[in-house]
Amino acid sequence: MYIKQTLRFVLKPLSFVPAIIMMCLIFGFSAQDAKQSSQLSYKVGVKVFSVANETLDKGWSQKKIEQLSRRSQFYIRKTAHFTEYFLLAVSIALPLYVFGIRGLWLVILAGGFCIAFAGLDEFHQSFVAGRSPQKRDVFIDSCGVLLGVVVTRMVGWTGRMTIFRPLANRKN
Repeated sequence: MYIKQTLRFVLKPLSFVPAIIMMCLIFGFSAQDAKQSSQLSYKVGVKVFSVANETLDKGWSQKKIEQLSRRSQFYIRKTAHFTEYFLLAVSIALPLYVFGIRGLWLVILAGGFCIAFAGLDEFHQSFVAGRSPQKRDVFIDSCGVLLGVVVTRMVGWTGRMTIFRPLANRKN
């Protein structure tokens, strides 16, 4: 029993490591100057459209794929914002859920932290060459956060009601 308690004591705080990694990734993306950021978005777009071309058998030329990537930069960037903050919210909300924070408190703590981080991240961009803070990005980030917290709550509740309920009712 002592080993189990010791493992919980050590491993529970380590459950926040993915959140720290996500925050470092987000900070790293925000630290890129405008040219680096645009090149990365362009490369992602080319990859996405190349895969779509092969999967859907569209027959697009490389020139057409590059043109689609250039025209889609706005949507690629905003999708990246949404996805980054969705993953950050999940990586923060899940450990909080495991620590017993549920319901409205989970939304307030995880959501509030992630939205505050989004605001600080946009502020950080004001110091990077060619980048500027945008309220729209914080709004998009916040939508990703909200979905991430809701998904975490749904998965946690479903797990508690299905997988872990029989384990909790078992007498040792």
